[in-house]
Amino acid sequence: MAVPIAVLDCDLLLYGRGHRTLDRFKLEDVTDEYLVSTYGFPRQFIYYLVDLLGASLSRPTQRSRAITPETQILAALGFYTSGSFQTRMGDAIGISQASMSRCVANVTEALVERASQFIRFPEDEAAVQSLKDDFYRLAGMPGVLGVVDCTHVAIKAPNAEDPSYVNRKGLHSLNCLMVCDARGVLLSAETHCPGSLPDCTVLQQAALTHQFETQLHKDGWLLGDNSFLLRTWLMTPLHIPETPAEYRYNMAHSATHNVIERTFRTIRSRFRCLDGSKGTLQYSPEKSSHIILACCVLHNISLEHGLDVWSLPATEHMEQLEEEYEQMESMDSEACRIRQELLLTHFS
Repeated sequence: MAVPIAVLDCDLLLYGRGHRTLDRFKLEDVTDEYLVSTYGFPRQFIYYLVDLLGASLSRPTQRSRAITPETQILAALGFYTSGSFQTRMGDAIGISQASMSRCVANVTEALVERASQFIRFPEDEAAVQSLKDDFYRLAGMPGVLGVVDCTHVAIKAPNAEDPSYVNRKGLHSLNCLMVCDARGVLLSAETHCPGSLPDCTVLQQAALTHQFETQLHKDGWLLGDNSFLLRTWLMTPLHIPETPAEYRYNMAHSATHNVIERTFRTIRSRFRCLDGSKGTLQYSPEKSSHIILACCVLHNISLEHGLDVWSLPATEHMEQLEEEYEQMESMDSEACRIRQELLLTHFS
């Protein structure tokens, strides 16, 4: 009886049931140099991901030749760090391009499920104080809990009739709001907003705003640039500094806020699927958002494993998507008072 072609495994069609390429690739058989150059990460990091994600990637399947968690992770890392489903990548681990795509989807889902485990603000008092101390050592800015900014990631046009993802440069993108600490560890990442939304609107609609306005962080603030409005929990630069104290405040603010720009450059350098050099993410906005968030999770895990955030070469791709912003003045008198008190207390 004929078997419907729709249920056949792509790898089975390509290689046949006796093909053993899937069994040949073993992590222990290759060097760390090869793993880093091909998949972006060393052996022990990959073993950690296998332990972390293995249960999620071993879900029951109807397929007779289910791909192992190790192979799925290698396939996904290969895509995240190279930005393409190159045939040589699939050949290296013995799977087809179609299976590569499924592996990326599976690993992305597993990482997104764990986002809250790896991307979060510290809660205990000692960790919060350490966060502030690290920022203070950078440029003398007190009370900083994180630096916040938005960055655009290019995606394919989801619908020719839908302009909501077209940013001010005329490109389709997601506008992603992120917060990091002084080391570049992400404390918050919201990756789903359409590219047409300006940064201030993205922040206004973000869960981050609700988190801070419910006063979960009463004794500190974030730093943001002038694309955001001054708030009691968000300190922005002065538009036109006049006094020496105001100049010192702006200089300290700029030097501290620069951490998030360096973090964005590092994430793009490590995860080339986001930097635009291989084209836009060829997925729906929802799936593209999940891929970006998965890369953010991997970024934080890599820092936990001592992979230096600042050591990667910079990339200029996607810089053209960064939006210009109009100067905005806050009408929040309490926020203005807090910033003025900060000026008088620490910069006069």
